[in-house]
Amino acid sequence: MTSSPASKRARTAASTSSLSPPYELIYWPTIPGRGEPIRLCFEATSTSYTDVTNTSSSGMATLKSLIYPSPNGPHFAPPILKRGDLTISQLPNILLYLGPELGLVPQDDENALYHINQLALTALDGFSNEAHDTHHPIAVGANYEDQKDAAKARAKDYIANRLPKFLGYFESVLKQSEQEQSGGEYLYGGQLTYADLVLWQGLDGVGFAFPKAVQRLRGSGEYERVWTLYERIKERKEIKAYLGSERRLGYGNGIWRHYPELDGDGRE
Repeated sequence: MTSSPASKRARTAASTSSLSPPYELIYWPTIPGRGEPIRLCFEATSTSYTDVTNTSSSGMATLKSLIYPSPNGPHFAPPILKRGDLTISQLPNILLYLGPELGLVPQDDENALYHINQLALTALDGFSNEAHDTHHPIAVGANYEDQKDAAKARAKDYIANRLPKFLGYFESVLKQSEQEQSGGEYLYGGQLTYADLVLWQGLDGVGFAFPKAVQRLRGSGEYERVWTLYERIKERKEIKAYLGSERRLGYGNGIWRHYPELDGDGRE
């Protein structure tokens, strides 16, 4: 079932059946961050959801009441997904739940969920966690300016070694998919899965953080399948509409940050 994206930032659950409780995403406001792969899952499947902190004046109060060190906070940190009586946190855990629920895991393969989760975790490692650590390599709670020298060294290694390694890995996954399944258009099972969406967001994020380095890597021709997948997802009707809407949040002080001094080519 498809629907036209709303013009507002929230895609509300007003049309959701009473037998199917609405989805609520609770994450830090104004940034994509670790909430973005969840939004992409909803948007790609035209699933109604509420982006709580970006649509409600009480959203931040709700978030803070759910996370440590709130006395009643059962969750360490967002993102948090709420649906009826279920409230869960940790991005990989949420994706593990949403994948089968939203049809982002093949239904005819009993082992698909574990393979897809493996791919999603790898993409999060390479394009989210390690990308974040380039600008905060010493202390998450310290300012970037206080660890700039270390950040330069970390970013140089990331661009020269880690980023190509992860791109090469996913290139090989897509090549294997091409050989084993019809067309090899997606990472697993011949269909769009949440691993594809996690990878897409990671690629988009590092493209913002390191535009010169990514342009060079993309122009090398070594990762054509990866970038073809990126463009294929970007041009999907639902994703294209989402990216052009107010619901798509801009990059800022989150995981993916652009500091020109970190955006080298990783070579002397």
